[in-house]
Amino acid sequence: MNLRVLVVDDSSTMRRIIVNVLTQLGISSDFIHEAQDGLFALGKVKTNSYDLILTDWNMPKMNGLQFVLNVRRLPKYTTTPILMITTEGGKSEVVEALKSGVNNYIVKPFNADVLKAKLEPILRKHKK
Repeated sequence: MNLRVLVVDDSSTMRRIIVNVLTQLGISSDFIHEAQDGLFALGKVKTNSYDLILTDWNMPKMNGLQFVLNVRRLPKYTTTPILMITTEGGKSEVVEALKSGVNNYIVKPFNADVLKAKLEPILRKHKK
């Protein structure tokens, strides 16, 4: 599947876990890019096109919420699915993330099945 994906997390271990799940779902690793913080990721979204973005909340330089708000201001990303994967699990944080433009939310720690379940509706839409 040629879905272009950006994985944003300051933890290289977490990025590796997410990339492994994405490849298990049939997404070619050639189409998965990584970024270690929101500022670096923002540069990537401005110079590339992505069909899906997965981002952490708590990161240095620019956090995930600021990143999402900046991405949503870009015309080519107004409808791109964004999934936030974070330790911020309180109701107010979830609501804040959804208001900022996140399409779905996963609280860490999570397992591969949870991530797959959140991604499957997005992947089905992309296959059409």
